Amino acid sequence: MAFQTYSLFVLSVIMISFGHVENRLNLLQLQNDIDKLKADFNSSHSDVADGGPIFTERLSSWTERNEKRIILSQIISMYLKMLENTDRSKAHVRNISEELHTLKESLSDGSKKIEDLKDLTNLQMSDLKIQRKAVNELFSVLQKLGDTSSSQKRKRSQFQRLCKC
Repeated sequence: MAFQTYSLFVLSVIMISFGHVENRLNLLQLQNDIDKLKADFNSSHSDVADGGPIFTERLSSWTERNEKRIILSQIISMYLKMLENTDRSKAHVRNISEELHTLKESLSDGSKKIEDLKDLTNLQMSDLKIQRKAVNELFSVLQKLGDTSSSQKRKRSQFQRLCKC
């Protein structure tokens, strides 16, 4: 039961956050398909509750819309990867996969950002050529960081002037 709530919650957050709760997306049908998928995976097994949720807990720390797009695109990718190894002849598996693919396409910029982050973690910072390039870009990176922090300060000060707290 807990897994059912989590999966519906995750999909609901994804769809509501990005305006995909439309006529073409039937949440009740999707819930029915998810229930069938849970039966396929025997998700009522006692070990499902061990260790807590795997996706919903991570969503709480991603608060901004653009941040959410990044984490949600990765979560959708994980679901799609999981479904690759399931029986695609079942209608409920196909329906869920199609909806997830549709959502994934709408989050393509989030996927690109995930790839950028992965690429950064794979940089060999011990490589002298990469170090040279990094040093050449350091001032520009610091400028961008300064631009970002000053715009946040500006927004905060504007809010404080408007707020009668």
